[in-house]
Amino acid sequence: MGDRQAPKCLFLSFGSPKNFARTALDANVPLFCQCQTVGHVREALDAGASVIVAQGAEAGGHGGRRSTLPFVPEVADLLAKRCPDVLLLAAGGIADGRGLAASLALGADGVLVGSRFWAAEEALTPSAASARAIAADGDQTVRTTALDSLRGVPWPEEFSFRVLRNRLMDEWADREGEAAADFGAMKRSYNEARIRGDLDVAATIVGEAVGLIHARLPAADIVSTMVAEAETVLARGARLVS
Repeated sequence: MGDRQAPKCLFLSFGSPKNFARTALDANVPLFCQCQTVGHVREALDAGASVIVAQGAEAGGHGGRRSTLPFVPEVADLLAKRCPDVLLLAAGGIADGRGLAASLALGADGVLVGSRFWAAEEALTPSAASARAIAADGDQTVRTTALDSLRGVPWPEEFSFRVLRNRLMDEWADREGEAAADFGAMKRSYNEARIRGDLDVAATIVGEAVGLIHARLPAADIVSTMVAEAETVLARGARLVS
């Protein structure tokens, strides 16, 4: 890495980290690996990861099939046995203090939050997209491979794409086989729709936690509210089991 580059970490996901890990570690840059299976976690540990992000299928964008609730503690158990100094972050469906508290209870050291900050005031998210998300609930997201096939983007079969339903997804989300057989059929038209901001075609990429997003707030307010709520939830939980 050049003298002017001083990244705080290298964050990798979707594929083997080996090709990039050595460069980062040689430069004393911590390696974060987002994982969707236990096999991915083992591979990340072999590559020297300092932080594991256990991403559940509730997450927006590309992801795997494991659900956050059982996946995070399974990874926590693996790290406790094999690499207890490696930190664990939970991801997928976490947008408020309840999700943070639950993640800590599952054995995570913290959380990685996507959709909630995607809809923060400081984010570059188009207002039309955030407005759609704020008006939606978690039932209105769908995880599918059809979108990647239609737009001609090759992804490994183990990963699919969670987006908000729109006219295109209402038509194609459940027709994954047909979309794969017609790979790239909408590559040009999809890119044109994305450029002009046509959200009936172009994807609004959010996770199931979209149903917990009700306003576009400053990031600092999101953090402070989430932490305060988590403290309240954890204290209430402690009283219930005491």
